Amino acid sequence: MTDQINSGSEAPAQESAALTEKNTTNTTAERTGSGRMSKDMSLDMIMDVNVSVAVEVGRTKMSIRDLRDLNQGAIIELDRAAGTPLDVLVNGTLVARGEIVVVKEKYGIMLTEVVGQDDRERH
Repeated sequence: MTDQINSGSEAPAQESAALTEKNTTNTTAERTGSGRMSKDMSLDMIMDVNVSVAVEVGRTKMSIRDLRDLNQGAIIELDRAAGTPLDVLVNGTLVARGEIVVVKEKYGIMLTEVVGQDDRERH
């Protein structure tokens, strides 16, 4: 009876070990030494991941007192001159600049510059 219990518990353990070894082998084969996916690995698996895209007109700093005193019709002066390209941020990182356009009665942005890796800023 003891032999049956041990052999019964060894089989799932052996299967589990075999599956773990197979998964480890596949994972190792899919990655390079730096931990990056190899060139053969397709990016299709992340193409449907949503990111946050924001367009920033400008910024300013003000005291809580001044913020509290704002009311309808108040104007907040921003740090950016009129006509200056707007920043396009993806998940808080500057990736491009562009100009406001109207498309079918909705605002849009026409990209005028894609920011290089070296010039990217976190906001």
